[in-house]
Amino acid sequence: MDVLHRLPDSERVQDLRRFRLPAGFRGRPAWFVQLWWIVQATLFGASPQFMFGWRRLLLRLFGAHIGREVLIRPSARITYPWKLRVGEYSWIGDDVVLYTLGHIDIGSHVVVSQRSYLCAAQHDHRSPSFDMQARRITIADEVWLATDVFVAPGVTIGHSTVVGARSSVFRSLPPMRICFGSPAVDVGPRLAPGDETRG
Repeated sequence: MDVLHRLPDSERVQDLRRFRLPAGFRGRPAWFVQLWWIVQATLFGASPQFMFGWRRLLLRLFGAHIGREVLIRPSARITYPWKLRVGEYSWIGDDVVLYTLGHIDIGSHVVVSQRSYLCAAQHDHRSPSFDMQARRITIADEVWLATDVFVAPGVTIGHSTVVGARSSVFRSLPPMRICFGSPAVDVGPRLAPGDETRG
């Protein structure tokens, strides 16, 4: 560790003293961000399980676009609600993290199961100042992310695709498929109603 500290600045590959968020990156003033984090830790996070309507209201008050009858558990965490869009009848499970440093768009009838992590930003590892880069995540209608799925920045998951438990999705996935693994790969079709007898 001491050897690293003695490196001349010109030789540093990563110098976090130089890190700065891009202007307007958060999308809201710092006081508004802090207010949301206080609300999330108290009024949102401490709300009883059944109070889905209350949590939808809080998210909408902070700029999220939340569709009808969306079910979001109180232990879910949303960094910046104003960068979140969720369609109708979708479920966001326990301990899900929606790391909305960039925009996250979730369709209708989507299930994001417990402990999944959607990360919509990354650092530029080539930049000594470790620059932050927001990259939109898009989850199409009727997708199921099973438990503990990681979705990387910039990924799109096609409609009706299932991503298996503990998978890591680093590249976009096509619609109507079953995918799993780390990295997640396509292992076969998701059958539509009436397809069960097809050989």
